[in-house]
Amino acid sequence: MDKHQSILDLHPGLVWGFAITVLIMLLLDLGVFNKKSHEVSSKEATIWSIVWISLSMVFSGVVYWVFNTDGSPASHALAVEKFTQYQAAYWIEKALSVDNLFVFILVFGFFKVPKYLHHKVLFWGIIGALIFRAIFIFAGVGLINLTYLPEMNIFGKTVQINIVMALFGLFLVYAGIKSWGDGDGDDDEDYSDTAGARLIKSFWKVSDNYDGDKFFTIQNGIKMATPLLVVVGVIEFTDVLFAVDSIPAIFAISDDPFILYTSNIFAILGLRSLYFLLANFIHMFSKLSYGLAIILSFIGIKMLIAPWIHISSPISLGIVGGVLIISVILSIMFPDKKEDDAKIEE
Repeated sequence: MDKHQSILDLHPGLVWGFAITVLIMLLLDLGVFNKKSHEVSSKEATIWSIVWISLSMVFSGVVYWVFNTDGSPASHALAVEKFTQYQAAYWIEKALSVDNLFVFILVFGFFKVPKYLHHKVLFWGIIGALIFRAIFIFAGVGLINLTYLPEMNIFGKTVQINIVMALFGLFLVYAGIKSWGDGDGDDDEDYSDTAGARLIKSFWKVSDNYDGDKFFTIQNGIKMATPLLVVVGVIEFTDVLFAVDSIPAIFAISDDPFILYTSNIFAILGLRSLYFLLANFIHMFSKLSYGLAIILSFIGIKMLIAPWIHISSPISLGIVGGVLIISVILSIMFPDKKEDDAKIEE
């Protein structure tokens, strides 16, 4: 079996299975469990976090089963490779998404969004992410397939360099170096003047106050957008910016667009519950920015040396997982000094 064969070639019906599963979960989330806007408790967030992570792990098992067609050593090896590709892409996206939580907290604080409205904003932000990530991933894979240079001899080895992958690699190394320890750069940002906010304001006049959980309100006979819609616009734009880092990063893991998309979406779908679970403990991730910088740089280097040296998915998964675990441990052992000062002042 070809290691570049897509999961879609083996089980095209899996697309419908994935789509139906996600649709049912979203309908249950919004239409049943969160029909009425409310503040999400830690217990509820924990349950939903377990549900989303469990679903993603089950799907990774499905990926292994699909490729382990006959139980032969070759089939098993390919299944393990595809399984670890999914896992690596999932945890890379999950790690980079956790970094979004810092920005979400700042955005909600800047616009003074009531806590009972946080879930609705994040839900519609996720819907936008489902669409934009599909465009980025499938277009990106197509572009990569079109940009291979002819084979050439470099450093005594015949290689085939991909222009887009090389550019992505250079960008990720740069992004990793630039983001080293960068955890407070957005504290004073004016989120009311970001591209997402300006886009909403270009279409509608925005009211000064919230109107419950409504995106639109009527004032003096005029239909106006509420600040809640502006917040959704800011969250959507923020996700697009974060995708600039995370999407190129997962291209280094696999060339199967379905594996990349499903792992990406499962990671994002669990982000809402993770936000409510970790919002009060975000200081425990004060060293995460260093870990993410290392991960981005590692993936960038992996892309650049890929024509000469292949770093397998299991090794990539081990490195990414190890860096994340060490980052969390160091965050707990050496908490952010500013966080400690804030606690003392309280």
